[in-house]
Amino acid sequence: MRIIRFKISDNENNEQIKSFLTRFGVSSSLLKSLKQSDDGILLNKSRARSVDHLHTGDILEITLPTEGKMPVPSETPLSIIYEDEDIIAVSKPPFMPVHESRNHIGDTLSNAAAAHITDSFRAVYRLDRDTSGIVLIAKNRLAAGKLAGKVRKDYYAIVRGVIKTPGTIEAPIRRMDSSIIKRCVSEDGEKAVTHYFPVAADGKNTLLKINLETGKTHQIRVHFSYIGHPLLGDTLYGGDDSKINRQALHCRDIYFTHPITGEKFHLTCDFPQDIRELTAHFVCSARL
Repeated sequence: MRIIRFKISDNENNEQIKSFLTRFGVSSSLLKSLKQSDDGILLNKSRARSVDHLHTGDILEITLPTEGKMPVPSETPLSIIYEDEDIIAVSKPPFMPVHESRNHIGDTLSNAAAAHITDSFRAVYRLDRDTSGIVLIAKNRLAAGKLAGKVRKDYYAIVRGVIKTPGTIEAPIRRMDSSIIKRCVSEDGEKAVTHYFPVAADGKNTLLKINLETGKTHQIRVHFSYIGHPLLGDTLYGGDDSKINRQALHCRDIYFTHPITGEKFHLTCDFPQDIRELTAHFVCSARL
């Protein structure tokens, strides 16, 4: 159960509760749930209606309902980067799926995180099974709704060949007709834009920092394969797996505004051992 309290300021005097909560980011469906609960909306410790008006100095409280079904907790260790009442950021290792599926029951990030969350598992975004890095998880529906699409991510990838200058790949992506997994660049695909910045190289391969303007499935992997620089280890899209047995892709940094406090956050997650070993002899072209 999560209780959030607000002290009403002069600027909010005489505002309707419904208007105040909507402006804060409470969705219409969540507002409906709050109205149906005896302690969903309290004004100065008494039950209030969403049409009631607020006054300077009032204390408004909302109690977020516990919803949904959690997966069965696992004993898999969870590497926590940050945690509070509303969010938890964890370092996902490679080879771990985020969500359960037919082929992965009990061995996912959702199972590892279940011991830390009493509400539904709400990953704000997903990483591929073999991609490592930060995953941000919301602990309640309000936090999830306010964070959706609002987290900026810095990915790092090692690609085949030397790339010396920053650039942008703008090429539409769609699912291949012959596969339920593989994607491809196609004129009839959906818009996909990838920005990249060289960080280091060894004369054969390049470490890139990557920012996505769009978030299509396998976007980074598809785009760099398309321009002739597939990710090392990414055999699905033409990468060489002789030195790493998964796509060399890591989500290292995320930037967001806390959904409840409004605090600006920058969280980081070090490269895992396989990527550190691959880049140990690279010559940097920019500071990480």
